[in-house]
Amino acid sequence: MFEQFAAARYGALRRTGYLLCGDWHLAEDLVQSTLIKVYARWPRLRDPDTAGGYARTTLVRTFVDGRRRRSAGEVASAEPPETAAVGADPDRRLALLAALARVSPGYRAVLVLRYWEDQSVEECAAILGRSSGAVRSDAHRGLAQLGTILGDSVHEIAGS
Repeated sequence: MFEQFAAARYGALRRTGYLLCGDWHLAEDLVQSTLIKVYARWPRLRDPDTAGGYARTTLVRTFVDGRRRRSAGEVASAEPPETAAVGADPDRRLALLAALARVSPGYRAVLVLRYWEDQSVEECAAILGRSSGAVRSDAHRGLAQLGTILGDSVHEIAGS
């Protein structure tokens, strides 16, 4: 049962991990750490249908905790991903991903959960272990930081 869950959720977790850390290899490491933690907890999960939410929460918290510690000594790169961007405008996507990689990790976690994972403020608060007000504040500040990083190119990315 866990193997099926891991296979089904791996891609989504990896994409979210990439958005958080900005590196596909680090995202894979983050997903592996997450799946190890979920596997250890698997027998105690009351409802396996909630495992996806638990895995996402574990992924984000593992990322934020790892950024706080900085024990690995790895530095995120502002280089474009190794794979081609898929979408209507690859240049816009790369510029946005590069800017997102420069946002503070805590704000980045909120932005990814709110706007990529489409989580509500309350769901983000539960995942991050914070109040709803703190999530709203971090989303506002994260968007402001993203706008500052993008500067004049924010109008180009927005398509205006």
